[in-house]
Amino acid sequence: MSLSETDLRAAVAREMPGVRADLERLVRIPSIAFEGFDHSQVDRSAEAVAELLRGCGLDTQIVREGGRPAVIGRKAAPAGAPTVLLYAHHDVQPVGDPALWTSEPFEPTERDGRLYGRGAADDKAGVMAHVAALRAFGDDLPVGVVVFVEGEEEYGSESLDTILNKYNDVLRSDVIVIADSGNWDIGQPALTTSLRGLVNAFVEVRVLKSAVHSGMFGGPVPDALTALVKLLATLHDEQGEVAIDGLVGREGASVDYPEDRFRHEAGLLDGVKLIGNGSITDRAWTKPSVSVLGIDAPPTNAAANALQPSAKAKISVRLAPGDDPKSAYAAIRAHLEKYAPWGAHVEVTLESDGAPCVIDATGPAFDAARAAFQAAWDGTAPVDMGVGGSIPFIATFQELFPQASILVTGVEDPFSAAHGPNESLHLGEFARVCVAEALLLRNVAEASTR
Repeated sequence: MSLSETDLRAAVAREMPGVRADLERLVRIPSIAFEGFDHSQVDRSAEAVAELLRGCGLDTQIVREGGRPAVIGRKAAPAGAPTVLLYAHHDVQPVGDPALWTSEPFEPTERDGRLYGRGAADDKAGVMAHVAALRAFGDDLPVGVVVFVEGEEEYGSESLDTILNKYNDVLRSDVIVIADSGNWDIGQPALTTSLRGLVNAFVEVRVLKSAVHSGMFGGPVPDALTALVKLLATLHDEQGEVAIDGLVGREGASVDYPEDRFRHEAGLLDGVKLIGNGSITDRAWTKPSVSVLGIDAPPTNAAANALQPSAKAKISVRLAPGDDPKSAYAAIRAHLEKYAPWGAHVEVTLESDGAPCVIDATGPAFDAARAAFQAAWDGTAPVDMGVGGSIPFIATFQELFPQASILVTGVEDPFSAAHGPNESLHLGEFARVCVAEALLLRNVAEASTR
């Protein structure tokens, strides 16, 4: 017989001290899958996750298909019960400039009810939310579970397609819970129902065979940096709207996002205007955006009085739901080649791409999730929200497991600063997430018997 809500709340509360201790243990492992970092730490992290899943009674294996290790744990469903796949990832972003962190990035530190540390929110807390729910049930788990914890999500999930295809039968399930998003606000849960796609590309501008004297040749001869800046400026119009022909844009996001809240959460400086047109949710969730992420150029303290022969930028284009990464890249490349200033030679190279997604959040699994979230947040119903970021593999899950209901949840809130300095987890909200996931598993089991 399934545990009652009261029983599950008490069980989660009982387990939370151990869950937090294990979360802190995971955060202390600098599991960065990017090139140039110590990948033995990612191996350590995978071993730690596998140990946690085995402690929950799951048949667990570490898998590697050319990239960093993932962990798969499985426990068969009781007779007639559905199977739920629980996804998270154990790799983390690089820390960036350590001087911007108030405390050590890999030493979890509590301040004002938040746990600070790289991966504390994204996504080691997602791993531990799954573990908390499993521990709450113990031997009375009412559904079958597959826990899939990826090891290179932050680095682009390069081996994910291979893993999903090779282990398709092991991972096949009725409901998929992807704990890699967030909630609408502190005290306000959410289900993520749309995410933008992504095209990252390099654009290199060349104007000279080699650097030349800026006094002798400056004036008639353009320098590559000026040409690059002029080219990048064509990506937006005067209002800040994306000016690349051929990209898809959508409208109709229904959630109200007050501008003052948005500016505060973004850390926008006084006097800096928002760019683009339409509602904030449309601009952030359902329309494309273009950002310049970096430029290869001489640093100012080492710049000679010379015209640069070449300059290179990395641009990131977020794609609206409904767009296609391949056609979008073709449109981006055509734009950059068309607007090359002064006959400059332009080369565009794709770095990575990922598909956007829209989730039809209807049906028994979504009803079960909404009821679980509303109970865990003491009567506050979850909202359906979009996310401006990208989780490209969701489209892959949709393609490979078309029969499964895909629920995108998470532990983050607007102040988690995932990917930035001083990433943190709101501990009170994390406890609610753990309760919600336990209730969700119970609700999915009960829905299957109706």
